[in-house]
Order: sequence, then C-alpha cells, then structure tokens
Amino acid sequence: MKKILVPLADGFEEAEFIGIADVLKRASENVSDFEVIIASLDKNLLVKGANNISIQAETTLDKVDLNSLDGIALAGGFGGMNNLKNNPTIIKTIQDLHSKNKLVAAICASPIVLNHAGVLSGDFTCYPGCENGLNGNRLNQAIVVNKNVITSAGPATAILFGLEIVRYLLGEETYKALYEGLLIPLTK
Repeated sequence: MKKILVPLADGFEEAEFIGIADVLKRASENVSDFEVIIASLDKNLLVKGANNISIQAETTLDKVDLNSLDGIALAGGFGGMNNLKNNPTIIKTIQDLHSKNKLVAAICASPIVLNHAGVLSGDFTCYPGCENGLNGNRLNQAIVVNKNVITSAGPATAILFGLEIVRYLLGEETYKALYEGLLIPLTK
C-alpha cells in the first residue's frame, strides 16, 4: 500500500491544503492500495489556517508510522510553513523520504521547508519572493517536477499540484481520470 502524509500546521494556506487533500482523497477512493494521512503537528486535531478557517485533522503526527510513507505533501501559508520548518519530525521525515528517493512535495512558501531540510536543489517553483536564499533555480511555472521533488507556485495551482502528485505516485491512468473528472480541460 502506498501512503502519503499531508501535515496540517497552524497557519496553513486553506486553498492549497484543500486542493491537495481533496485530489489525493479522490485518488484514494479509486485506488484501494493508496492511503492519504492528514495529521496535525500536535495534539490539537482542529487546526486554524491563515485565513481563520479551521480544518480537522484525522490523526496526530506522533501516531503516524513515518517509516511506512511513500511521500509527503506540504501546503504553504507563511505561518504554516514556519510551523512545518520548525518541527524536527517533519524535517527528519523529509530527509528520510528524500534519501530513499521517495516523494517530497511542497507548494507556495513551503519549498523553504524543503530547503531547510537540505533536499532542495536544481529547478523548483514557489510563491514569488519566497525563493530568496533558497538553493536552486526558481522557475515561473505552476508545477516543477525535479526527480522525486515536486514544487508548486501557490493557491491557484493547488489542484494541479495534487494531480501531479497523483501522477507521480499512482501513474498516468489515475491522473487522467482525475484530470477529466475535475474538469481541468475546461480551464484551458
């Protein structure tokens, strides 16, 4: 079974988190051996986002078998990013996954977390201005796939980011089904 962690940190960017979580949960409904784990960083399951919208996590980070993960996907939001960056368990999980060539993904400000973990290099994308001081080369694109690192620019790209994670973990067929089902072709 493939498993991906989507940590929920206080101050997360709501549109990004929902875009990622929704696409991944849709994929898990269609692929029986795929699990999406939404975990808060601490004992509080109800987590407040950057725009004061609260979302309830399914579990807490300390209850997740981190060795069983195939990937991690980080929502942005400056406060959420800082809380992720300052969490030693998240940093170690990113480093462990990356060392095993497993997926590490971040959107908006959260490529800063990947940089802090020492796994960001080469081409990436992020919210404009968040690239200052980061290793690598920021591209002005919605999504950048660089080996096992996927980055995305910001709120409007969250669903595309989720879809790219699905493609990476579950393949083209599942990606295409969700791409069509979410009516992405209408946005072109």
